[in-house]
Amino acid sequence: MLHKTNAARILDQMGITYELQAYEVDPEYLSAEHTAETLGIEADKIFKTLVLEGNPHGYFVCIIPACAQVDFKKAALASQNKNCDMIPTKALLPVTGYIRGGCSPIGMKKHFPTYIEEWSLTEAKIYVSAGKRGLLLQIGPEDLIRACQAQVCDLIIL
Repeated sequence: MLHKTNAARILDQMGITYELQAYEVDPEYLSAEHTAETLGIEADKIFKTLVLEGNPHGYFVCIIPACAQVDFKKAALASQNKNCDMIPTKALLPVTGYIRGGCSPIGMKKHFPTYIEEWSLTEAKIYVSAGKRGLLLQIGPEDLIRACQAQVCDLIIL
């Protein structure tokens, strides 16, 4: 039996349907592409949670396909910042309560403005971290948007 994470409990409280998907973690390979290969699913169905710091508005979250790269200009524009950058890995745990490779867009220490790549809406279900390494949430993108209070926008380099 899988132990529920804080993210899963929040989804339960909201009445949102999801499935937990466990996988074996290799600390040398934390990429979503490797995770997709391990699970035998398409990499473009796995979305990564990135935490950025904008100037002047502070922290915000971007949820983008694992196989894509965030476009910092688009992310700054979406979040109404002049510019932005990824937060240092060492700041991830103190800021969000999550570690690299296990950062869920749901259930961070506090709610940050959240933006999700519009490409997510082309999928019936997507995968995001459930809040710990080795565990993903499979969820409908509209449900994830509701759970995160996310805004849909163009965030990636094409």
